[in-house]
Amino acid sequence: MAEKLNVLELFAGVGGFRIGLDNADKELFQTKWANQFEPGRKSQDAFDVYNYRFPDSDNIGIDVAEISDEKFKSMDADIIVGGFPCQDYSVARSKKNEMGIQGKKGVLFWQIIRAAENIHPKYMIFENVDRLLKAPASQRGRDFSIMLTALNSLGYSVEWRVINAAEYGRAQRRRRVYFFVFRDDLPYAKHLDEKYEQDSILMADDAYDEYIFKEGLFAKEFPIKEELYKGRRAYYELPDDIVEASDNFTGKVFNTGIMRHGRYYTVDSVPNSGKNPIPLRDIILPEEDVDEKYYVDDQAKIDKFAYLRGPKRIDRTSADGHTYTYSEGGMSPYEDLSLPGRTMLTSEGSVNRSTHWLKINDRYRILTPIEAERLQDFPDDWTKYKIVDGEVKEVSDRMRMFFMGNALVTSIIEGIGKGIKNIVEEYEE
Repeated sequence: MAEKLNVLELFAGVGGFRIGLDNADKELFQTKWANQFEPGRKSQDAFDVYNYRFPDSDNIGIDVAEISDEKFKSMDADIIVGGFPCQDYSVARSKKNEMGIQGKKGVLFWQIIRAAENIHPKYMIFENVDRLLKAPASQRGRDFSIMLTALNSLGYSVEWRVINAAEYGRAQRRRRVYFFVFRDDLPYAKHLDEKYEQDSILMADDAYDEYIFKEGLFAKEFPIKEELYKGRRAYYELPDDIVEASDNFTGKVFNTGIMRHGRYYTVDSVPNSGKNPIPLRDIILPEEDVDEKYYVDDQAKIDKFAYLRGPKRIDRTSADGHTYTYSEGGMSPYEDLSLPGRTMLTSEGSVNRSTHWLKINDRYRILTPIEAERLQDFPDDWTKYKIVDGEVKEVSDRMRMFFMGNALVTSIIEGIGKGIKNIVEEYEE
């Protein structure tokens, strides 16, 4: 059996990464530390739920920026995981010629870099919204190139993939980009050096095609077709300097790729899982198990949902007096139960266009918290309780929906965990 891998979970939420890794192999992946903090909130409900579910780990409920370098250095973590917000990663040079961060929006990713600098984990797993690969609009891919350059500077390689969970047999059409990061001195990385980078010619003549399509972690756990979307592929050599990456990035980034030794190869891949998605009808509760409070009989509210989901052309005036027409296409009046769910947002359950709106036996209702948990592959009632000052309390439905809108599909992390387990068993033992 492989040696245990100690895990640090950053931006932990209610434990989605941990559930996924536990399901992959609870004996191998040992989550020993977790950090969760919601800025601007007096109550820390997600942290309290995490504490309730995982009382045996070192759960740190403070701003990640307040975790000292010494605390990070004390963690013998083999893996760092986390789903960090998509923000502004631009960097600038200070008057002292040091790298700085423009504004405060990008600080959370740099906290991951700080943790990695102090801990030197073998592996890292990250998750983010897929628009990260095209951000910012004025310089598409720049933010991602900054991340790759920063990780390369620490001696790591990165494999990434945009995965729509429904296309791999799950119940939600949720597209997110996932990163598998591994240290360049590991046996697995040295194997890649020997197999794909002879004579120091990296990724020449599509050398990494075999890795992308067959041999890589994502290729094995989340298969893709060998033909690319519109044949799109690209190479790019990253600068050594992070500020230069921020100022002068000119490359392209597609939904699948690998970065090694400062250069990356990326392709526009097409999923090929052979699995059918789980339809909504398979995750919704039997009528007798649904509390009346989730049904909507108020005609005014039913009409509001009909309006929100319908097509619109609205004349508006901007703050500077400019008039324009806001247009929005229509969507189905209620969910098609033969399809997987749409992407769940933090506003799930409120009266808005993005809420899943069900019509069952001529009655309308919203999702229950259990159904929201099922869309993300969480156990039923995972978020029902929290512990505050040693006392167990129930969590409000609104907050439970918020948790799930912020969460990830745990089965995707389970697949990545199984891929890491295979790598460890083949190359580290």
